[in-house]
Amino acid sequence: MKKEESNQIAYLGPEASFTYLASKSLFPNESLIPFTTIPECIEAVSSGKVDLAVVPLENTIEGTVPLTIDYLYHEAELFIVAEVLTKIQQHLMVHKAQKDKWQHIEEIYSHPHALAQCHKYLFYRFSKVPLHQFSSTSAAAKLVAENPDRCIAAVGNTSSAEKYNLEIVEKNIHDFHFNHTRFVVLSKKNIRIQKGKAEGKAKTTVMLTLPENVSGALHQVLSVYAWRKLDLSKIESRPLKTGLGDYFFIIDILADENEAMMKGAFEELKALGCTVKSLGTYDTYLTPE
Repeated sequence: MKKEESNQIAYLGPEASFTYLASKSLFPNESLIPFTTIPECIEAVSSGKVDLAVVPLENTIEGTVPLTIDYLYHEAELFIVAEVLTKIQQHLMVHKAQKDKWQHIEEIYSHPHALAQCHKYLFYRFSKVPLHQFSSTSAAAKLVAENPDRCIAAVGNTSSAEKYNLEIVEKNIHDFHFNHTRFVVLSKKNIRIQKGKAEGKAKTTVMLTLPENVSGALHQVLSVYAWRKLDLSKIESRPLKTGLGDYFFIIDILADENEAMMKGAFEELKALGCTVKSLGTYDTYLTPE
């Protein structure tokens, strides 16, 4: 494994995005390089332009980020080497030149997940105001900062407001206050980054497809883990993009893939006719609040 000091790390930018905060908390002394989209981040590490990439995987409210999951299954041969959980707090912010007019906002910009997380507030408070989706919350904040003459707003975090010198006019506008996002660190190597005290057990993520035309195939898969007493923390399906009714499954298991029971599970799944792709074993860390 490379010395961490030499790592270059791609993240969904620009600076002050939630992904930036997650990246900075885990890699405070590394070189962080912003990219505009999730595929660009993943391609950067796949092509060797950077050593690692940090991208969002799942949100408490909005669920899995489909673009990340689908890219990892269909496009990239990468491993998850660490996971960061970040508490999500969304605020409404405007340019300081518009702070006295903020109740007459004409347009609101943010990442689609952020807008969805604040649906109730935006619906009841600004029901007639157009909502515009942006690549990240910080990119939306940057747009507002660059347009002081327009009465527009961004939804984002405190870091974005500080970075772009915006005025937070309404705090904590998100609908639910137990909202977290999972960010994963991706690498071409199946390593395990350890950064101090981890939360809970190590986790392994696998992607698998079921054998065709086999009755009870999913039940058989779950039984493989059940009789071995392997704890599944998540199971979800995504379209294979080959036809209606064709899916692959994403499963999180609270165990190390090198344990004997896990190795036995992989062998039994293959014997059942499943295709199995492991994204590796990794630890979970929390972003300080």
